[in-house]
This record gives sequence, C-alpha cells and structure tokens, in this order.
Amino acid sequence: MELSVNTPALLFPCISLLLLAYTNRFLAIAGLIRGLKTKYTAAHEPGLIKQINNLRKRVIIIRNMQAAAVLSLFFCVMCMFLIFGGYQAMAQIIFAISLVLMLISLSLSIIEVTISVNALKIELKDLETELDKDDTFFGYKP
Repeated sequence: MELSVNTPALLFPCISLLLLAYTNRFLAIAGLIRGLKTKYTAAHEPGLIKQINNLRKRVIIIRNMQAAAVLSLFFCVMCMFLIFGGYQAMAQIIFAISLVLMLISLSLSIIEVTISVNALKIELKDLETELDKDDTFFGYKP
C-alpha cells in the first residue's frame, strides 16, 4: 500500500477535536477539584477525600489521553515528512504507530468515561437514599 500525504492529513481534524474535548474535560475536573478542596478545607468531610481521589485518577487518565493524542499528531506530521522524502516503508510504520497511539487515546477515554459514570451512579444512589428517607418530593407531599 502506498501512502499519500492526504492519508495522515485525514487525522488532523479528528485529533484536534479530541484534544479540545480532552482539554474541556480536564478543565471541568480541575474546577471540581478546586471546589471540593475548598469544601474540604471548610468542613473536613471524609467523603470529599474519596471524591477528590476519584477526580485525581481521572485527571491522570486525561493527561495520558492528551499525551497519546499529541504523540499521534506528532507521528502523523513525521509520516508526512517521510512521504515527502520518499521513504514510503518508514512512513507506513510511522503512520501505523500514529494509529496505535490514537487507539490508546480513545481507549483511555472510554476508561475515564466509565469511571465518571460510576462516580455519578454512586452520587445518584446517595440521592435516592435521601429521597427515600423524605416522604416529600421536592417539597410536595402526595
């Protein structure tokens, strides 16, 4: 198979959008951590430490997602240089590495989303327990 310069260039918009999404996730989690730290400093609730630790794990995963996506972009650019230089065999290997890095980034994204969903399930379970204790539904008694 012969690569044209257009093939690795196809990943550029994909990688750019992924990096934007990953950055937004990171910023949202960073805001949550700051808010929870402020709450913990004021109240020293043990449950907040668990939430902060969960968010710390997610931040590390997001960092690794971003690193894999950036490296994927780096290898795409390197592949394009190799194509221009006429090194087809090496360009194919570098492009394959780029695709593997993209798969790693996407796999980490699935792991991070799973952790996030599990954390939300715990929060909802706690909320349901509180609602079960209270016979009212948002201030309305049936």
